[in-house]
Amino acid sequence: MPLFIFEGVGNYMDLEVVKQSLSEFLKGRGYSLYSISFSKVKGQYTLALVIDRVKPIDLDAISEISQEVSNFLDEKDLVSEDNYLLDISSLGAEKPLKIEELSLYKDSLVNIHLTNPISGQNIYQGLLVDITEDEITIEYKEKTRVKRVVINKSNIYKIRLAISY
Repeated sequence: MPLFIFEGVGNYMDLEVVKQSLSEFLKGRGYSLYSISFSKVKGQYTLALVIDRVKPIDLDAISEISQEVSNFLDEKDLVSEDNYLLDISSLGAEKPLKIEELSLYKDSLVNIHLTNPISGQNIYQGLLVDITEDEITIEYKEKTRVKRVVINKSNIYKIRLAISY
């Protein structure tokens, strides 16, 4: 669930307008705004954004979107403080996934924690090979054998992308 936090903010900045404007701006570039915070720590104002998209976000993408967001904020004059730090980051390579968006991650390596164990296991890591309305199928290795498990979406406690080493 996206998080929006605003602390120690100037009196005349409409924070809802900043959030909405940034959400629309990022959406137009293929990103979503996961969280936003504006705070003052040790005299320094910081506008911190966490962004997401289906395609992995590398440092080049962060650098590029940071410049675009900075230009957008300056052009629209949305931040009331003249001197603030813009901090943009992503959810990371092992980001949590939303059940309703799993079809976007077909053929991706995922890590799943279950509410109720299947065959004595409550954690699976494998390739997301099939997604239906109610179930997903994971292909995983057990020793030297490739196996499949069908998991009801209602049995998923949490699911995230995984990294293969």
